[in-house]
Amino acid sequence: MPKRKDAQQPQPRRTEPARPAPARPPAAQPSGPHKPSYWRLAFIFLRIAVCAGALYVLYQKLHGPAPVTDEADDPERVTFEPIERDEHRRQAILDAFKHSYEAYERDAFGFDDYHPISHKGSNMSPAGPVGYFVIDSLDSLLLTGLKDEYQRARDWITIRVLGGLLSAYHLSGEKDQMLLDKAVDLADRLLPAFETESGIPMSFANLAKRTGILDHDNRGLTSVAEAGTLQLEFKYLSQLTGNPIYWQKVEKVMEVIRAQPHKDGLVPIFMRSDTGDFVFSDIRLGSRGDSYYEYLYKQFVQTNGTEPVYRDMHVQAMDGIKRHLLKRSATRDLVYTSELLPRRNPVTGGFEMADTPKQDHLVCFLGASLLLGATDSNRLPVPPDESLFTDAQLDDWYAGKALIKTCVDTYTSSKTGLAPEIVNFYTSPAEARRNHREWFINSRKLTHPDPPIDARNILRPETAESLFVAYRVTGDPIYRTWGWTIFQAFEKHCRLPEGGYASVRDVDQVPVEHEDRMETFWISETLKYLFLLYSEKEVIPLQDYTLNTEAHPLPRFQPTVAV
Repeated sequence: MPKRKDAQQPQPRRTEPARPAPARPPAAQPSGPHKPSYWRLAFIFLRIAVCAGALYVLYQKLHGPAPVTDEADDPERVTFEPIERDEHRRQAILDAFKHSYEAYERDAFGFDDYHPISHKGSNMSPAGPVGYFVIDSLDSLLLTGLKDEYQRARDWITIRVLGGLLSAYHLSGEKDQMLLDKAVDLADRLLPAFETESGIPMSFANLAKRTGILDHDNRGLTSVAEAGTLQLEFKYLSQLTGNPIYWQKVEKVMEVIRAQPHKDGLVPIFMRSDTGDFVFSDIRLGSRGDSYYEYLYKQFVQTNGTEPVYRDMHVQAMDGIKRHLLKRSATRDLVYTSELLPRRNPVTGGFEMADTPKQDHLVCFLGASLLLGATDSNRLPVPPDESLFTDAQLDDWYAGKALIKTCVDTYTSSKTGLAPEIVNFYTSPAEARRNHREWFINSRKLTHPDPPIDARNILRPETAESLFVAYRVTGDPIYRTWGWTIFQAFEKHCRLPEGGYASVRDVDQVPVEHEDRMETFWISETLKYLFLLYSEKEVIPLQDYTLNTEAHPLPRFQPTVAV
């Protein structure tokens, strides 16, 4: 059996004659204070050190970070189990879902946002609600079997998220024509945003006036995530209706992006909607970039492999990520992704891309993307035979699992067990050891009365998503174990006794201070992924479904619409 490097090794048996014991000191000693021997002093200091160490460990358990263990690397642990329902944990997730949705329905039904502390709702538009929360929850209500709640939500519906409408339409057995009609109505109201010279959509749409609106806060630019985040929904809508216009609009976007220069598949986060050109800006996988990378491989599998160009773009982008952005932490070799940020060179005066060890929680979708690509989206046996992997598949396989472990560490290494919005990784081993974890929360200033925005946990779903996918493609129970640990932290620090769950302002502050908001993705994504994590493999099988970026499951199909 292989031994750990830090395991205590047996000492060789002594063969030389034992040395005689030192002579006992004479009874009579010179006058003056007693001086203990150096051996006795060393023993006393050793005991003090042991006690101090024990107290430190106890303090860390009670107050300090508890990093994710190396349990996943234990060669003796069970690494595969049949993917069956975990009734106890699944029921706990379902109870959390009911606790959340019942509070929303009681206090703010129909409103776009829910504030669980003040027990009220608010809307995105001064003109009234657009159905944001209700539509986002529809397929979750169907999946969890809450039929009465679903019927009430269905009866209320107006226009909102396309993916939620299409997913609910499919899960209803494609019998509820009202849902499809609303999806078509919404898509038609979004189409004017694509009416630009290049075909790259504007960032916003006025649904009532059917006009596109530029993002004036970002100089009228469109983010690559915005441009690349409706492909799954629009293509499925064209397939359902036979109307090619939706497919054509989003396919034009991808053609424009493919024609632009890139850095080994990596692209800047901003584009001009008039020319379709990229703008010199950040290269990152978090905000304003994430959905583009997530949808590359998903476009390939959604249409049953009939569009291999998207598999090729995915492979190229993952290679670029591994070449330019994948890094290891200072002391524990945790794998994370960095960002490339534009800066002016103080010597030459020109601009260059600075590598920055910063990772958004949003990036935690990437582990799932890598594992889906490595396993042909769960079409291989579970667990797959790694000896049959190509080198690229093997790289993605291990990189995906390593990134998920890091994302879990951002939860378990905080004082609450909740992950912050953004972490920065130490590049100095001495700093990491001194602070007892691999990462820190930037901009934390003790003189400032409020915690930094980076320190918040707003109930995000990306780590839960990757845990669900990893469990489905590996059958490794470690992902269920980690998911349960994270869920218990949500239960302990975010659950409100009177109903709902609230965001936390600082994950390193105990007791926590809540923000009066329960994001819609808590129900539509985070709890859904956890529910699926503890469900049997027949519930939303990954070989038959593609989940969009809001966790709405869309079926795979063989394209029949002429585009």
